[in-house]
Amino acid sequence: MKKEVIITAKTVEEAVALAVTELGAPSADKIEYTVLEEPKKGFLGLGATDAKISATYTAGGQARAIAFVRQLLSDMNIEAEIAVTEGGKGEVRIAISGERAAVLIGHHGETLDSLQYLANLAANKRIDGKKEEYTKVSVDVEGYRAKREETLRALARRMATKVLKYKKSVMLEPMNPYERRIIHSEIQQMEGVSTNSIGSENNRKIVIFLDGEEN
Repeated sequence: MKKEVIITAKTVEEAVALAVTELGAPSADKIEYTVLEEPKKGFLGLGATDAKISATYTAGGQARAIAFVRQLLSDMNIEAEIAVTEGGKGEVRIAISGERAAVLIGHHGETLDSLQYLANLAANKRIDGKKEEYTKVSVDVEGYRAKREETLRALARRMATKVLKYKKSVMLEPMNPYERRIIHSEIQQMEGVSTNSIGSENNRKIVIFLDGEEN
């Protein structure tokens, strides 16, 4: 979706900055602009004119995801800051921080996962019937994901130690695919124990067991 605005300001730089805000672009290098009129100082304050530019911005997947998150925060009356970074292979990382932002996390990150899912839908929806290049969006709130990952890795180590000590398998609570991958990854680094996932997709659980034992 292409947006276009005409902006006037004292300088071209100020006009560009205003255009970025008006168009909802993440930064100045994401817009295209043409200088329609250069600013003139005039003489003794007389005859001075502002700069005028025509600016356009084509909202891609990243912009749509950011716009979705901003609108959600606004609808929920949550004042928060959004930091956007770009990862490899077209990944966009949106980090949300704010006094009331934690409400977006939910139990074990369930609300956050739903938010991330919807942000991905917004980023990758078809425009004028055309499918654009896929944009992967990851969303985090107050550094929750890193904290949750460390909690899960500690849980994996603790449960694996229990399996080794008591020679008895342990079944963990249901987890989403992302969290299960963390558990599997941590157990793979430990000798004498292995993991397996059982159950239906929405209720899959990890079993930690001694190497060589059937599950």
